[in-house]
Amino acid sequence: MVTVALTSDVLTRVSAIGPYFAVATGPRPEDGGTSQVEGSGGGFRPMTDLYTDPAALEECVRAVSGRLGTDQPRVAASTLHLGTASRLWSIALACATLTGQVPDLRPDRLWWRLPASGPLDLWLPDLRMVDREPHPALHHTVVVQNLTPLAAAVRRVSGVSPHVLRGNAASALIGAHRVLLAREPHTPFPVVPLVRALLDQPPLAGAGTYRATHTRPLAFQRRSCCLYYRVPGAGTCGDCVLNTKEKTS
Repeated sequence: MVTVALTSDVLTRVSAIGPYFAVATGPRPEDGGTSQVEGSGGGFRPMTDLYTDPAALEECVRAVSGRLGTDQPRVAASTLHLGTASRLWSIALACATLTGQVPDLRPDRLWWRLPASGPLDLWLPDLRMVDREPHPALHHTVVVQNLTPLAAAVRRVSGVSPHVLRGNAASALIGAHRVLLAREPHTPFPVVPLVRALLDQPPLAGAGTYRATHTRPLAFQRRSCCLYYRVPGAGTCGDCVLNTKEKTS
């Protein structure tokens, strides 16, 4: 199938799918809200800073802890990691299925800001494509360039286990494909084969089990827990390993 040009208009369509799919491009967006990261001046910073500046990541974790009402940094760090993985997968996967092309989300080109509420604000000043087929392009720009250094940074500042972070990355991919299928059910490039290929490839391979369903989204059960159940008043997620344990106990 012939690819479609990946333009700012496509990103506008992608952003309309939902908050986790939203990404600005072109001139710097207005700094309408105050960033919860000290020293950022309320503005955007390259994703590289989130991966290499422990102070920036620690401040994000503290902000998320305050939102969640938890005094457990590991819980907040895992929640931040899961949300960030969801943002990256959502944008890249939607572009791949709508156009057959994947935007270059290299962390020195993608900028972030932690708003007062909701997931990270993302800004891609210069829209470029990854010069690969959709599956390797998704793996390269999301997993290799972003999720791998993000996981390493989260482990350094909070001690969240690699097992949990790998499960978060897989769960975020599943969540993104479910929303995409619900909002854009007839994309030119099918999403399910891409998701299956990514789940079968390291580092996501073994993070959980999946199966096809009569409805189009894959059914998924992760082999770890994101720790969100430790937030006051929260329960377990639908794909949590603890749900399986409860059913078999």
